[in-house]
Amino acid sequence: MGWRFQLKRSRMLWDLGLLLPALVFGGLLHPELTGELDDCFCDVESIDVFNNFKVFPRIKKLTEKDYFRYYRVNLKRPCPFWPDDGHCSIKDCHVEPCPESKIPVGIKSGNYNKYSQVANLMADMTECEQANELGAINSTLSNQSKEAFADWARHDDAQDHFCELDDETSPDAEYVDLLLNPERYTGYKGPPAWRVWNSIYEENCFKPRSVYRPLNPLAPSRGDDNGEGFYKWLEGLCLEKRVFYRLISGLHSSINIHLCGDHLLDEGWGRSVWGPDLQEFRRRFDMGETKGEGTRRLKNLYFLFLIELRALYKVVPYFERAIVGLYTGNSREDRATKELLLELLSEIKAFPMHFDEKSMFAGHKMEAKTLKEEFRLHFKNISRIMDCVGCSKCRLWGKLQIQGLGTALKILFSEKEIQKLPEHSPSKGFQLTRQEIVALINAFGRLSTSIHQLHNFRLLLEEKR
Repeated sequence: MGWRFQLKRSRMLWDLGLLLPALVFGGLLHPELTGELDDCFCDVESIDVFNNFKVFPRIKKLTEKDYFRYYRVNLKRPCPFWPDDGHCSIKDCHVEPCPESKIPVGIKSGNYNKYSQVANLMADMTECEQANELGAINSTLSNQSKEAFADWARHDDAQDHFCELDDETSPDAEYVDLLLNPERYTGYKGPPAWRVWNSIYEENCFKPRSVYRPLNPLAPSRGDDNGEGFYKWLEGLCLEKRVFYRLISGLHSSINIHLCGDHLLDEGWGRSVWGPDLQEFRRRFDMGETKGEGTRRLKNLYFLFLIELRALYKVVPYFERAIVGLYTGNSREDRATKELLLELLSEIKAFPMHFDEKSMFAGHKMEAKTLKEEFRLHFKNISRIMDCVGCSKCRLWGKLQIQGLGTALKILFSEKEIQKLPEHSPSKGFQLTRQEIVALINAFGRLSTSIHQLHNFRLLLEEKR
C-alpha cells in the first residue's frame, strides 16, 4: 500500500477525530484482515472506525423506532423448489406475530403511507379522480382483459425489483415486531439448513461446471488445499459475477456472526442465557480451522457493507425531499425518526471511500443489459429460496435481509431516476414502499451490528491469549 494512500487514510481518521481509537482497533482478529479490500478502494480499518463510532450508534437507535421495528411478512409461503420439510419444532425458532392493537395506526392503515398525511390525502383524491375518468372505459373491458392488464402492471412493477416480494394483502401476511423477535442462534441446523445454503451457492452464484469444489464456504473442502484453487475461478469471473458471489458470501458471514454473537449459552433454571460463543466463532472464521478462508469470508462482509452504504448514499436525495415522511400516525415520533435518518445519511455522505458501481454493467449496451438481467434474476431466485427455510425466525431475518439487499441494488441501478425526482410530486418517479425502506435500514443495521460484534470477538480473543 503506497504512502499516499496511507496518508489519505490517516488524514480521514484524523478528520473524524478517530485516529487514536483506530490505533486501539489495531489488535485485529486475523493478521490478514487488514488493508485494502478487493474490487474497491477502501480499507478494513477505516470501515471499522467509521462503523463502530459513527454508524452503529445511530443505526441502532433508528431501528428501535416504531417505523422500523414493525415488518410485514408472510412466513407461511410454501417452498417452491422441494417438498416442505415442515417447520422447525425448536421453541426458539418460533416467531410471535404482533397483535393488531400494538401496531401504530399509521402503519397498519396501509403500505401507501410513504408520505405525510397531506400527501396521502392528495394521493387518495388523485386516485379517486382517475377512477372516475376511467370508469366508463373499464366497464367495457372483459374480465379476461382486466386480468391481463393486472398481470402486465404487476410485471412492470417487478422489473425494478431484485427479490420476490411478499403479497402484503395476503391473509397469511402478518406484522412482526423485530425487537421482540431478534436474530440469534435457534438450534436450526443439519441437512435442511445445508440444503438452503447449498442451493443458493451452487445454483445461483455463476459457478462454472468445471469447478467441483462446493461454493458454500462452510462446506468441507476436498484434499488439503487452502482454497487457492477455488478462488482462481472467482478471480477469472467478470466484475459483476464476482461481486454477486461476494455479496452472498458477505451476507452469509454476517448472519453467522449474529448467530455466534447471540448464541444460546445456558438453559438452566427455566431461563435461556444468550451471549457470544467464542468457540463457535472460531469454528466458522478462525484461520486454522477454516484453512485460511475465514479472512476472505470476513472481507466479503466488509464488501457487502460498502455496497449497502453506497446505496444509502445514492438514495439521500429521495429521503431529503420534504414530502417523503416516515408515517406512523405520531407526528412528534415521525419527525424525530426522520431527523435521525437524515443525521445517519449525513454521516454516510461524509465517508470518502465509497464503492464505485459505475464500472459494473459498463460494457457493450446489449451485453450489459443481458448481464444485468441475469444478475437480477439470480438474486430474485435466492429470495424465493428463503421460503424454504424451516426455522420461522431464520426465515423472517433471511427474507428481511435479502429484501434489504435487493432494495439496495434497486437503488444503485436507479441513479438517474433518483436524480430526476420532482420535489412536490409523491406519485411520480422513483419510489420506495414502506416495506422496502424498513428492509433496507434493518438489513444495513444487521451488517453494522456484525462489524461491531467483530470488535467484541477481538477483545474476547485478546483475553484468551
